[in-house]
Amino acid sequence: MAKKHSAHEPLLLNLTDVEKPPRVGPPAIVNWVLNIVMWLLFIFWVVIIFASPSEFAEKFTRNLTGATSGSIFGLTGSIFLVYSGPILAVVFLGIASLIIAGEKKLQLKKPSKYPRFRLRTFPILVDGPFGVVSAAEFIGICVFVVFLFWAVYGYTLQNLNLISELQVPSESKGIVMLELSGLRFGSIGLYFLAFLFLPITRGSVLLSIIDIPFEQATRYHVWLGHLTMFVFTLHGLFYLIAWGLQGRLLQEILEWKDFGVANLPGVISLLAGLLMWVTSLSPVRKKQFELFFYTHQLYIVFVIFLALHVGDFVFSIAAGGIFLFVIDRFLRFCQSRRTVDVISATCLPGGTVELVFSKPSNLQYNALSFVFLQIRELSWLQWHPFSVSSSPLAGKNHVSVLIKVLGEWTAKLRGNVSDMSSAEGEKELPNQSCSNITASVEGPYGHELPYHLTYENLILVAGGIGISPFLAILSDILHLTKEGKPCVPKNVLVIWAIKKSDELPLLSTLNVESICPNFSEKLNLEVSVYVTRESVPPLEEGKFYEGISSVMSPPSKGSPMSVLVGTGNRVWSGVYVISSVVGFAILMALLDIFYINPLNIVSWWYKGLLFVGCMFASVIIFGGPVIYLWHLWEKRIQNMEESADARKDDVLQHSASVNLTQDNLVPKDHAISRRMYYGARPNFKEIFTSVSERWGNVDVGIILCGPETLQSSVARECRSQNLRRGSLRPVFHFNSHSFDL
Repeated sequence: MAKKHSAHEPLLLNLTDVEKPPRVGPPAIVNWVLNIVMWLLFIFWVVIIFASPSEFAEKFTRNLTGATSGSIFGLTGSIFLVYSGPILAVVFLGIASLIIAGEKKLQLKKPSKYPRFRLRTFPILVDGPFGVVSAAEFIGICVFVVFLFWAVYGYTLQNLNLISELQVPSESKGIVMLELSGLRFGSIGLYFLAFLFLPITRGSVLLSIIDIPFEQATRYHVWLGHLTMFVFTLHGLFYLIAWGLQGRLLQEILEWKDFGVANLPGVISLLAGLLMWVTSLSPVRKKQFELFFYTHQLYIVFVIFLALHVGDFVFSIAAGGIFLFVIDRFLRFCQSRRTVDVISATCLPGGTVELVFSKPSNLQYNALSFVFLQIRELSWLQWHPFSVSSSPLAGKNHVSVLIKVLGEWTAKLRGNVSDMSSAEGEKELPNQSCSNITASVEGPYGHELPYHLTYENLILVAGGIGISPFLAILSDILHLTKEGKPCVPKNVLVIWAIKKSDELPLLSTLNVESICPNFSEKLNLEVSVYVTRESVPPLEEGKFYEGISSVMSPPSKGSPMSVLVGTGNRVWSGVYVISSVVGFAILMALLDIFYINPLNIVSWWYKGLLFVGCMFASVIIFGGPVIYLWHLWEKRIQNMEESADARKDDVLQHSASVNLTQDNLVPKDHAISRRMYYGARPNFKEIFTSVSERWGNVDVGIILCGPETLQSSVARECRSQNLRRGSLRPVFHFNSHSFDL
């Protein structure tokens, strides 16, 4: 008889039930076939793009477009089919695969008895401009760099052959070569642009299939962005030099012709790209985040004027990835319009704020998820990412985040919460609403699989507020340990480096005894805390716990987080994506039949504008109704959830902020035992060597959340231990959970 689950039982418990036999039969076979076809299509797409500089690929593309150019979509449709069609087809198949896989896609596997290296978790580079780079990432970097050199070489040969065939006079060869080189660099930039927007599609099916979370994919967008803008800058620079040598620089810059490439839109697009590029450089971004954030909104100008510059059929080379980003962006816009109920807001010691948000029970996340947060009293435009600090097993109707004061935005937030708490104390209204915090939330996003549960041996390394996601992980492990679930870590070592002791109360917000009494019988949990800027323990420990202030709002007020997220319900999100793409094809067909062809419109820039307009219109006209129906379905499910009183009991039981008082923050005998080191930093060589001797020949998962210097130190030692590993020593798997926009 099948096991029945209570409505109050967290859904993730089902996902970790590896005792069930794997599903076999037609669904599994269909899913396997879909995965094979997806990879073949993706490889075909990459080969088509990377082989484009060759004469063979040029002839193949010409023949393929010629065979399909008789359709109502014309040359634009043919090029779109070749360069953007495969990636859209991969998305369609990916949606089907995820729907068929269902919860089985998220089931955990038993740890391997034989530890082995993995490309995704073996750090190769630990210093330099790329930061920590895994073996898999290094291979990807090499592929794109090799393609750049190969494309330059291939196009240079074609340019020399073309100059020879045209019998260009010797005095003009240099200028012609400059213009041809500029043209070729523009083509290479478009090929890179085809990939650029894929990593920042937060709810992307592509990222879900290979289980790459958005915070990790953002790094790939940064790397591709540098490469793309470097190539586009060379594209513009070669043309500027050629025009300057001919004495017609200003004339060419201001030229906006109907037939052919329009120069002025290209100049505007390039200037927008350069502004985004310069302000995204690490020194500028870290010191002037608002400047980076606002200038990055120029991507709209960059894309639209690029389409005006090259026309519809050239723009369609990179249109697939851009269109997927537009689809995701509109969905995120719809989700973020909702004002989310702030259940509680708490000022913690050490300059930290905890916010607890209401969420529907059918909105799933895991302990390594993160959300984007907007506080309208602080800014209507700024969105900041934060890791969740709550476990989905600790309550299905709320999610919490810990926010450290590190800049102007976070300082204002803490000031608002502190002011509200003071006002509440004066009025003596314990249930006064958090009226001064109007929050909107995007997400949650993150790994499809809670991979921290796949390691029996875990090392969690945190720096400062980086402890936040590890509180959720520990809560996850303790809940599953209490339930006796398989595939739960048995050895967990937490290494936490903080500047001052006033941050220690964050660790005590995890009520171990209430979650899993006598956990030490099933779980070996060790915590080492390094206080780097204090040489001796403070004389009065209680002073750490002063200044705790909390303000509560009734859980029934406001709205919970919206389930309109790309990583949410696969059926609804899949229908939304497919309807938007089909709608785009319909609008383009109608435009060609009733407007472009009858009126004989040939202007490149105008057709490029119509092409981009159809992209935006299809998402609104065809995808919008799907989102509306999805929203109605969400409301129906929400009405079927438990009552507000039941949710309140759930939150009061599990929310750390409700129980934060000076008495229960002071460490007790049943709290997590910890070793304190004052005036010292972690010596990872000693720590990892000790772990190797004690744990033996096993896989050890290392998850790190902290600054770049900490990442480099841990990755360097992880690489060193793996390279000189003996037969009876563990394999260390490096995983970074640090989010750096």
